[in-house]
Amino acid sequence: MLGKILVTKPVFPEAIELLKTQASVDLNSDDRTLPKSELIERLNQAEGAVTLVTDTLDTEVLEAVPSVRIVSNVAVGLNNIDVATATRLGILITNTPGVVTESTADFAWALLMAAARRVAEGDRFVRSGEWKVWRLQMLLGHDVFGKTLGIIGFGNIGRAVARRARGFGMTVQYSGSGRAIPAAESEGARAVSMETLLATSDFISVHVPLLPTTIHLLNDQAFALMKPNCIVVNSSRGPVVDEKALVRALQSGKIAAAGLDVFEREPEVEPELLELENVVLAPHIGSSSRETRLKMCMMAVENVLAGLKGERPPNLVNPEALERRRH
Repeated sequence: MLGKILVTKPVFPEAIELLKTQASVDLNSDDRTLPKSELIERLNQAEGAVTLVTDTLDTEVLEAVPSVRIVSNVAVGLNNIDVATATRLGILITNTPGVVTESTADFAWALLMAAARRVAEGDRFVRSGEWKVWRLQMLLGHDVFGKTLGIIGFGNIGRAVARRARGFGMTVQYSGSGRAIPAAESEGARAVSMETLLATSDFISVHVPLLPTTIHLLNDQAFALMKPNCIVVNSSRGPVVDEKALVRALQSGKIAAAGLDVFEREPEVEPELLELENVVLAPHIGSSSRETRLKMCMMAVENVLAGLKGERPPNLVNPEALERRRH
């Protein structure tokens, strides 16, 4: 048997069962996020960990847990882990890339369609009992077919969103890809400047990672460039959008609507957003299909088991740590 593995929050039973076939498991079986002191205490009794994005493994935590050899994050992003410190200490860090692409792209479209056609408003209207008569101009929304979609960030998820736009006959443009996109991978989209994208898109979908350069990428200046019929969707990372600036844009009619799956200080939401009808809000569920979340958990388990066996994990993000890895 391998050493002990801390699982910081409930995951799928199939993942726990697989872990238990090869290691002992310390499972935090409730949904609370472990306080830093308890996280350190339990990590000090483990050699590996399966973590979620709600767990913060900063320098203080990582330096306080000399027994930990690998941390397997059930996510693509790693904003919750100080990867540089982990690398210095010889702790392997893994993530779950690729598997969330299609599911997250699906949900970006769900937000886009819901915001465009006022689905959440309509649902609330029907449930409230206010719907007494059909009216020609009741809950008028915006057509999607044939419009222009701007995609900020043209990585795997951004391109998956672009593929779906074909069925809606949309003109697709992108910016902020971070690299040149070969024509074969462009999904029929054209590269434009950020200013052009903001000024000419009917819909804008955000898919950039959270970096110092992308914090508040959509701010007052960005919203000022947008068309008044523009609908903005963010399913990437919350701090990419300045929520106070978004509130001002929605309240003033500078843009038509928005759909958000992520927030600056989640689970806290900017209070004024909760009061607006022209924004659709979701609790960070972009990849929340059973199929996708199960794949993520199983991938994380495979990563942590490989690391504890002395193998190179399939989704290692800091290969430099291999030379310093703890044994």
